[in-house]
Amino acid sequence: MTKNYDLVVIGSGTAAMVASHRMASAGRKVAVADYRPFGGTCALRGCDPKKMLVTGAQAIDDVRRMTGRGVVAEDAQILWRDLIAFKRTFTGPVPEKQERRYADHGIDAYHAQARFVGPNAIELDGGDRLEAQHILIAAGARPAPLGFPGEEFLITNAEFLELEELPERIVLVGGGYIAAEFSHIAARACAKVTILQRGGHMLPHFDADLVGWLMEKFREIGIDVRTRTSVEGVEKTDRGFLVRARADGAQSVTVEADLVVHAAGRIPDLDSLNLQAAGVKQDGNGHLKLNEFLQSISNPAVYAAGDAARMGSPLTPVSSHDAKVVVRNLLEGNRHRPDYRGVPSVAFTIPPIASVGLSEQEAREKGLKFRMKSQLVPDWYTARRVAETVYGFKVLVDEETDLVIGAHLVGPHVDEVINLFGLAIRHGLTAEDLKTTMFAYPTGASDISYML
Repeated sequence: MTKNYDLVVIGSGTAAMVASHRMASAGRKVAVADYRPFGGTCALRGCDPKKMLVTGAQAIDDVRRMTGRGVVAEDAQILWRDLIAFKRTFTGPVPEKQERRYADHGIDAYHAQARFVGPNAIELDGGDRLEAQHILIAAGARPAPLGFPGEEFLITNAEFLELEELPERIVLVGGGYIAAEFSHIAARACAKVTILQRGGHMLPHFDADLVGWLMEKFREIGIDVRTRTSVEGVEKTDRGFLVRARADGAQSVTVEADLVVHAAGRIPDLDSLNLQAAGVKQDGNGHLKLNEFLQSISNPAVYAAGDAARMGSPLTPVSSHDAKVVVRNLLEGNRHRPDYRGVPSVAFTIPPIASVGLSEQEAREKGLKFRMKSQLVPDWYTARRVAETVYGFKVLVDEETDLVIGAHLVGPHVDEVINLFGLAIRHGLTAEDLKTTMFAYPTGASDISYML
């Protein structure tokens, strides 16, 4: 059966939901298709469920830091099964809620794998053919192939978030967001955690100095971080798994584990879409070739948003922003470009680390004249109040304009404070503007004037 639409959206995550609802509200006939449960990565397999587990780990950390400082809770512990059950109180209802929202907006929703069969047509598992004036690829991302023997034994971030029991020995392959965040959760749930990171340090997208300060917490909670260590294979044994790696390109390393987790990056989930049938071109890395309007350069009927577009950072607010840009271009013509200024990024370790704007290295490469203030300040009240030993910042301000061009924070509450620096960067607030703002005291934000 063939059905016709103004817009067909492949995916059901943040970008897909924003775009489909806005187009339907504008009176357009819209369909969405996703082979996975409706809701997307952030709501079901990423940001939101992860943060719920982080909350449990944070509670344990709060108790441990305050023990001997007026708090007594010697038996505080994470009951993993109960924490996962709590997470499911959020994730469980999401697919049904999303399906109901699609129906309420008059959007046809299909539970099926979509693949292109022409420039303006997709075919679904089951045989339905959907033809549309435009098609939006918002299919999200998937774990990147690792290319070593035994990679099939690794579980994904999605599977980790569904574990009924937490194994005792866990190896995380990779050193980015997933490795950092999941290791902090698992270690505080009393697992023995090892991170094998090919690069020279953890969290390569964050300022290296601040990551160095944060590593104190990894050591404090017993996480074994091995950098410059490349995994060469994983074997299944009678006792679990044996992870074979090479350190510094020479020394052989073996680690025994009950669970091995893929934490080595994600790529756009495009392989099953049969892009060639639509004439949608990709670059040498497999990424979609898009113009400045998030439109395919080879098929004007096709647009992309979020992780599938890979134009901005792989973050939920970027996905939403992309979707809004695409919808405006569909309704008004190609006049709108995405604007990724001042998008904060946070790794929800405990404490968190956050960044927005230019790094020190980027600012120097651009030849900018800037002043920089950087300091590790565990003696400031914000840290002392919660007995946190890691608190620091690095802030960059343009010498000529007094505009904030970059901010990098680690410590308590920085996941919230970074938004104020993001606001300044996106809307052109100067360092003086921030200094003269009267923030509520005592809060994390009230430290901002001392960081400038």
